[in-house]
Amino acid sequence: MLIQILSFLLETAFFVLMAAALLRAWMNWLRVSMTGQPGSFVMALTDWLVKPLRRSLPKAWTKSRVDWASMLAATLMALAYAVLVGLLFSVLSNVGEDGLDFAPGVFLMLPVIAVKMLLRVALQTTFMLVLGYAILSWVQPGSSVYGLLARLIEPLLTPFRRVIPAIGGVDLSALVLLVVLQIGMMILI
Repeated sequence: MLIQILSFLLETAFFVLMAAALLRAWMNWLRVSMTGQPGSFVMALTDWLVKPLRRSLPKAWTKSRVDWASMLAATLMALAYAVLVGLLFSVLSNVGEDGLDFAPGVFLMLPVIAVKMLLRVALQTTFMLVLGYAILSWVQPGSSVYGLLARLIEPLLTPFRRVIPAIGGVDLSALVLLVVLQIGMMILI
């Protein structure tokens, strides 16, 4: 039970931090203003890591459209998560008679754990944004939140809209994207 609680808390904290870093990178890619919400929240959560990384990256990387500092921050947080999970499970599941017994096999899986966590965060965050976009498109399409979500999600919906026609005036591209994201999460697990 203790392992499950610690694992849940660790996963939740890193999920929020990694999602914020990835959202920051996506918002910068799309040139979405960071002065309003969620930009200021995302920056407050990630500045502690992104700003030092931005200063240490080569100048050519910081002038790129890609926010390499935020992407690197998300990757480093995924690696930190993997190390902490590896330590947690190695230590708590291998307590022998002579004290703590570390399992080196766990640490060989750290890159896999980090990549899986990073992909899962990206897929689940996108899923939540698309779901919010779809709900607001029916309930409150004139709201400022809907406008922000539209700016974030529409680039992902455009390829689907080219292939899937509107049926009865209803755009099903968000539903199809949600299904694709869900399948991606199932494959990842």
